[in-house]
Amino acid sequence: MSVAGQSLKVGRFAPTPSGRMHIGNVYAMLAAWLSAHAGDGSGDGGSQAGLEGKQGKVLLRIEDVDGPRALKDADEWIMDDLHWLGLDWDGEPAYQSQRTEIYEEALRSLESVSLDDFPLVYPCFCSRADLRAASAPQEGDRFLIYPGTCRKLLTEHPDEVRSRLEAGQRHSWRITVPEEGARGSVVTFDDRIFARQCFDLPREVGDTVIRRSDGIFSYQLAVVVDDLLMGVNDIVRGRDLLRSTALQIWIRQALVASGFAKKYGIERIDGPTYAHLPLIDDPTGVRLAKRKRSLDIGSLRSDGVNPEQIIGYCAWLLGIRGPRNVHMPDATGPVSMSAREALECFTWDDIRADKSDRILAANWASELTGTKPTV
Repeated sequence: MSVAGQSLKVGRFAPTPSGRMHIGNVYAMLAAWLSAHAGDGSGDGGSQAGLEGKQGKVLLRIEDVDGPRALKDADEWIMDDLHWLGLDWDGEPAYQSQRTEIYEEALRSLESVSLDDFPLVYPCFCSRADLRAASAPQEGDRFLIYPGTCRKLLTEHPDEVRSRLEAGQRHSWRITVPEEGARGSVVTFDDRIFARQCFDLPREVGDTVIRRSDGIFSYQLAVVVDDLLMGVNDIVRGRDLLRSTALQIWIRQALVASGFAKKYGIERIDGPTYAHLPLIDDPTGVRLAKRKRSLDIGSLRSDGVNPEQIIGYCAWLLGIRGPRNVHMPDATGPVSMSAREALECFTWDDIRADKSDRILAANWASELTGTKPTV
């Protein structure tokens, strides 16, 4: 449970409206939908999902907090594609762009807290060029470990920081993580697919920007605030966010300690369950991206591909090999199916069986359109 007294599983779709969805997006959203609706067994150990009624719910959140990245009408394309695919959600969609005041309040709450006599949130005057020069990207998820330049500046020269702020010098805001070896410096969590995860915050994550110098709130803060206040307790997303999960757990704990959650009537908060999926790469081994129009759902629809073919293909990528009531001994490829049919045979064991990233075959289009029917 995420909130005391809450027994219903609450998952979410959280697309960025930067373009049309691609196969990788559908793959992740299908997994989130299956997880939320899989019943008490959560798809573990081969337990069959109950189809008599919904076992959980899925919220739709349009993550358009970064306005410059949002493409006009992309939210409508996303919702139309989800309806077409049969991936329904509950309630009205939430837009991060309409929640700025809530993020402002969260930031003020964090500013009221200190960590070992150092502000939990502090101004950073470093430019991107400064950071690139001082840091090296970490493997796999493009994390830059902040070298602590402005943390040291505030510690050793607080008057200079004050003067810069009074002069209106452009700056971002960073959240402080504990010193190495200090209480809370190591975050652990259990992942449905990748098992126990352990991250040393100062060594592997570092102080992170939660509000950019242009005033835009970061993904890392906005997603934690939204999941906390919306009661999301079942999070499914790509494995490239494993490290971000450790940071988000830290931010979540800080928001609770600051009293922010209590202002919204949330008295007791347990952490969500997490499942981080293997990623989908194109035939050249490059991760799928909207900006490259990779396997664009709009293009596939225009080419006459039907929703059951796409769902079946994504289910196959997840490890689902076809409904249990269908006898197909020679079915080694994708099987055309609806989301409800995929739910009948969904288990996390299928995904855990192969944790490697999926690389699409050069003939992915013929694989997709050649999906076998379930009749």
